[in-house]
Amino acid sequence: MKLIGSHASPYVRKTRIVMAEKKIDYEYIVENPWEASSKVADYNPLGKIPVLVMEDGGAVFDSRVIVEYIDTVNPVNKLIPASGRARVEVRCWEALADGICDAAISARLESNRPKNLQSADSIQRNLGKVNQGLAAAARGLGDKLWCSANAFSLADVATGVALGYLDFRFPQIEWKKTYPNLAKLADKLATRPSFIDTLPKG
Repeated sequence: MKLIGSHASPYVRKTRIVMAEKKIDYEYIVENPWEASSKVADYNPLGKIPVLVMEDGGAVFDSRVIVEYIDTVNPVNKLIPASGRARVEVRCWEALADGICDAAISARLESNRPKNLQSADSIQRNLGKVNQGLAAAARGLGDKLWCSANAFSLADVATGVALGYLDFRFPQIEWKKTYPNLAKLADKLATRPSFIDTLPKG
């Protein structure tokens, strides 16, 4: 299998961490979907990463779809519960974490536009969503060791990736001081090889 992505994308990082935790071998192809020469759209008509290219040339795209598929490929280190409320809880954590990333990326893209074209309201609205998401994550985690069911799961992967993306792109957001329980979780995740090997850059 081949994974097409970039070092800066939190969705690609989430996928890479899951593949590492599941001990899946793959070829990692770094590509910038924003460049005119990008071939990403050859596999994903939306031109978005990550894209998982299968052995037969077929493609799976959207990080949530990819990680769900990868979790079924290898029984090692199951990250998504099979069914019921436990499964829904983990997927809700993933949706919350991805939502934090969505809002942070939107704020970053807007702030990268020329000053005279930027919408301060849009930036603040999206940063407000980030803060609301962090508050919800902190409440959900409470004093537990892990986000869901007291066991490492996709919930922790997604949450850790979102927190890492904030550190990478928005170091001015002092979430560690505001939410020490999230900081404790992030510190614990930071020692896992899958997180160390996929640190964002670019």
